[in-house]
Amino acid sequence: MSGSMATLDDYKKLDLRVAEIIEVLPHPSADRLYVLKIRVGEKEKQIVAGIKEYYKEEDLKGKKIAIIDNLEPVVLRGVESEGMLLAAKDDKTLGVLTLDKAIDSGSAIK
Repeated sequence: MSGSMATLDDYKKLDLRVAEIIEVLPHPSADRLYVLKIRVGEKEKQIVAGIKEYYKEEDLKGKKIAIIDNLEPVVLRGVESEGMLLAAKDDKTLGVLTLDKAIDSGSAIK
């Protein structure tokens, strides 16, 4: 479990959205990172994700994933990341959160 508790107001600040992965590129200067080009509704963005040891490029393209869409952009190893995908990790593996139904890209996650 994590340390501090988040308030409902903290949660309401997050803009959780469905995004479609449209392109997967290896990060130019980091072995464990991908640069993901994503579509969130009508806009395209990129996010940097440390999931390369768990997924092949071809296994990610076309997936609908859950993201935090309103994070302040950060530069990770020289590449700007404009959001964060959601994933679960245990001692053995990591799984990117995907949708089990056909939901439009850009849809809000409640």
